Amino acid sequence: MRYFKWYTLCLIFVLVATQVSCERDDLCPASTQTTARLIIDAFDVSAQDESKSIVRLRVEGVDDNGEGIGALEGFNAQTTSRLVLPLRTDSNVTTYRLHLDYSEDEDGNPNGGNQDIITVTYITEDVFISRACGFSTIYNNVQIEVNADGTDDDLWIRSIRTENDNQIVENEAEAHFTLLH
Repeated sequence: MRYFKWYTLCLIFVLVATQVSCERDDLCPASTQTTARLIIDAFDVSAQDESKSIVRLRVEGVDDNGEGIGALEGFNAQTTSRLVLPLRTDSNVTTYRLHLDYSEDEDGNPNGGNQDIITVTYITEDVFISRACGFSTIYNNVQIEVNADGTDDDLWIRSIRTENDNQIVENEAEAHFTLLH
């Protein structure tokens, strides 16, 4: 009987200790919004209220030296009317190459396509969410420029516009920009 009391007392102590030591803030729920991505919806330039898919789109990230760093997952010769682009948190500029009608030959070499370069500039603001989730980055005063260097004469992107002068990318609930092509 003495052994049973000791065992029961230890079990109660362990149960109480686990309930007290585990805080709500120790786990980051999957539903918690962290750093949002830039959302761009594509529309027809001649009928600006009509969504228009971009055919065989390849979105490729560009590093600080202007070199391509590979296609974004889900954007390698895909047809879509919505771009979901991550922005850099370690810089105030993110650059992408957007290839229209992109394809590759049997060896994986690029085979045609019309490439436009977009440069996204912004001001970052880190906001603390919780101990488990860490920080989220909010992008303020987001602006997009097409063909910033002025060297491309064959632009398929006619314009990219926003409704706000000081566009903020804080959540992914709705599109932040409209791409007309």
